[in-house]
Amino acid sequence: MKKHPIFTLVFLCYLLSVTTASAKDSILLLGDSVSASYGMQQNEGWVHLLNQQLTEQNAPYEIVNASISGETTTGGLSRLESILNKNKVDHLLIELGGNDGLRGFPPKLIKNNLLQMIDIAKSKNIPVSMFSIKIPPNYGPRYTKMFEEVFSTVANEKSIKLIPFFVEFVAVKPDLMQADGIHPNAKAQPIIADIVREDLRKLLE
Repeated sequence: MKKHPIFTLVFLCYLLSVTTASAKDSILLLGDSVSASYGMQQNEGWVHLLNQQLTEQNAPYEIVNASISGETTTGGLSRLESILNKNKVDHLLIELGGNDGLRGFPPKLIKNNLLQMIDIAKSKNIPVSMFSIKIPPNYGPRYTKMFEEVFSTVANEKSIKLIPFFVEFVAVKPDLMQADGIHPNAKAQPIIADIVREDLRKLLE
């Protein structure tokens, strides 16, 4: 039976849309509660909001959120290999270390975990970027300095991009933070989404 030209055109458009959608690069975000919508619904979190923006802008990439509340660099390291084996990942974005710092974990342990995560990704030819992380100053100047230096040291040693601490802008504004003073609230999420969108644009485009 001869197909109608309009049918053929519609079918070709469908194939093009499917191909375009599947051609998007997948950015795996390995993070903690700050990226896991702690204290709110998933669709209120900055990752969901950012993915909405990226879709509206026809950006060539999307974020796959593998963040878990309470996650540490040790936990991220233990999960990473399995996640990479089960998913198509074009870029790894690490947002871990905050819980390590809040629990006073040794900076050497944090550094070694981050180095191993980067090595795992690079062994699969997956480029890596990492967020710099900061903790409250009440942990003392010595530990705070050693903790924060871990991220720049790792980035330099492994020649990866280090993205500025994306919560820093909202963390100093009480009206944008939850009652615990650690997690940004729902009002802060669109702001964080805009900050990270610009960071990703500079990084990937």
